[in-house]
Amino acid sequence: MSGGNSPLVFITGASSGIGQALAKTYYQAGWRVALVARRSAELREWAQGAGFEAARHEVYGADVRDVAAITQAGRDCIARQGLPDVVIANAGISVGMDTAFAEDLEVMRSTFETNNLGMAATFQPFVTPMRERGSGTLVGIASVAAIRGLPGHGAYCASKAAVVSYCESLRGECRPSGVKVVTLLPGYIATPLTSQNRYGMPFLMKADDFAERAFAAISAGVSYRVIPWQMGVVAKLMRALPNAWFDRLLAGRPRKHRRGE
Repeated sequence: MSGGNSPLVFITGASSGIGQALAKTYYQAGWRVALVARRSAELREWAQGAGFEAARHEVYGADVRDVAAITQAGRDCIARQGLPDVVIANAGISVGMDTAFAEDLEVMRSTFETNNLGMAATFQPFVTPMRERGSGTLVGIASVAAIRGLPGHGAYCASKAAVVSYCESLRGECRPSGVKVVTLLPGYIATPLTSQNRYGMPFLMKADDFAERAFAAISAGVSYRVIPWQMGVVAKLMRALPNAWFDRLLAGRPRKHRRGE
């Protein structure tokens, strides 16, 4: 096992955006990091350029949609670095869809494979050993888009609503063993996923700022948190709106880009 006795975090989708910001935040806080991405060579180059010590980080190449690959990455992490203290299932995609187009059904399939099946497969190798140890934290990255369905964003909103429900179920299953499950709902974060959005993004945050607040929330062991808090207020108001008012509010709102647009 490398890196001494410092705690270990396992992060998927670590090659860009929120995942990369979380990796940097945890590393700077003295943690060892296990970083997972499809683009493993690019991730290794970034980690080396960021000054990550060899003894305090490992890179694992895996696509979370490939259940065999991502579960193997988890087992490899345990073998090489030990059982993580925190596992963050961050990898996700966001693509607009229109159900009128048959090809967009594949967008929904890939979205759920990444955002939902990929999350469960990320957690799977760690659940039993964490329960046996009696400690550990599993973190699911959802989104405020889980609160209400947005036109043109059906696959993403539905997948993130499923993340919230899945993590709530998992929390109940893990609680008796001392394993915590944390659900984080980012608002609008400045990442490659949001850079092409053609609609307003209130309370837009830098990824590094989100990562610092996420680190604090995970360390505190909260079960559910919207970041930033202002988006939590907006989300509650949106949830409380009658359907007729909600529909009127979103009338004419630009849709999320479909694949290829």
